[in-house]
Amino acid sequence: MEIEWLFSLIPLTVGTVFLCFGVYGLRRARTLRRVGVTAAARIVRFDVRRDDEGSTLHHPVAAWTAQDGSRCEYSSRFGRGVVGNGFGAGAHVVVRYDPRAPHRFLIEGWDTKAVDLLFTVLGAMLTVGTVTAVLIRLLIV
Repeated sequence: MEIEWLFSLIPLTVGTVFLCFGVYGLRRARTLRRVGVTAAARIVRFDVRRDDEGSTLHHPVAAWTAQDGSRCEYSSRFGRGVVGNGFGAGAHVVVRYDPRAPHRFLIEGWDTKAVDLLFTVLGAMLTVGTVTAVLIRLLIV
């Protein structure tokens, strides 16, 4: 194989990472739908994070009382640039969490599976497209 073929590793690696991230998120959401417990929660604050490009993302921190009586307070894995109506600090929301691991939760109406689905589709397209191109090139030569 020539050195040019090493460049095909770039979209293959990116596609595999995207695919893994998306499938992980979709499986996590499915597990929460299947075994998750709902609870009334409140947004107590926002964890504000900046990414490398300077964008500011607001991750809501939800607080609730679990079934066993323990107090839970965790930051959402999804952040947004703008906080919508109904999700400001002090807002009452519904969370769905895993009773065995309360840090695995989602805020209904905030966390969507669209991002995970997008990563899954893009990752599958990049991975399958790259593997197909490599196989065609190998069969032709």
